[in-house]
Amino acid sequence: MMMTTRRKTCRDMSEVRAEIDALDREIVALLADRLHFIAEAARIKADRDAVRDEPRVEDVVKKVRAAAAKAGIDPDFVEPLYRDLIERSINHEFALFDRLRKSS
Repeated sequence: MMMTTRRKTCRDMSEVRAEIDALDREIVALLADRLHFIAEAARIKADRDAVRDEPRVEDVVKKVRAAAAKAGIDPDFVEPLYRDLIERSINHEFALFDRLRKSS
């Protein structure tokens, strides 16, 4: 899926803020979609030890760094954001995994 950029020159701070607010709404919607698939992983994985997958973490970080560079963003800016997102996602998946198995 190719994302198009919305980068433009703004007339004033009001326009800058409106653009940032619109992007934030899209980012939140994308995070909700990402968490949906984290829930799917929690449902599908048979073993709790499979929730934390360090090779997968490093693969995601490598791909995100490459995507950042391609988008013109410093990968060193994006990586810590993603490492935090991944860690929070893993913790969320553990909680879902445990909740799903407890109710069975």
